[in-house]
Amino acid sequence: MTTGNTVTLVGNITRDPELRFTSSGQATATFGLAVNRRWQNRQTQEWEEATSFFDVVCWREMAENAAESLVRGARVMVTGRLDQRSWENADGDKRSKIEVVADEIGPSLRWATAQVTKNERRGPTDAAASPPTPVPARPTADQSAGYGYDEEPF
Repeated sequence: MTTGNTVTLVGNITRDPELRFTSSGQATATFGLAVNRRWQNRQTQEWEEATSFFDVVCWREMAENAAESLVRGARVMVTGRLDQRSWENADGDKRSKIEVVADEIGPSLRWATAQVTKNERRGPTDAAASPPTPVPARPTADQSAGYGYDEEPF
């Protein structure tokens, strides 16, 4: 991982991941991420909010896992690098955009729980995916923290 170009974002998915495959069979998935920032205006003492939108790209197994696991509205953490893509549209105009190429994606557990299922490692010669191996269960939030699922922990 390059040290000068690392970004970590926490936000909500704005559209379900779209899974595609390159001509060589490489899986890629893209989804949108909305990141909110909230601050108090020092002059007015009012709370203000701004939202930034990012396109996230992931590859290979992570792309397949993201497409299977993530849905619009889910809160996730994404760590990756910024990458600028350039192209020419049908009218010959040059276009570019900056995307986040994900190294890691995980659920945010601040106001939700998640159940993780570990996939079996696959080699390049494996034709079919192995069935997932469940991760041992942990105590539920109401068993370990003293509050129920319908209560927010603050």
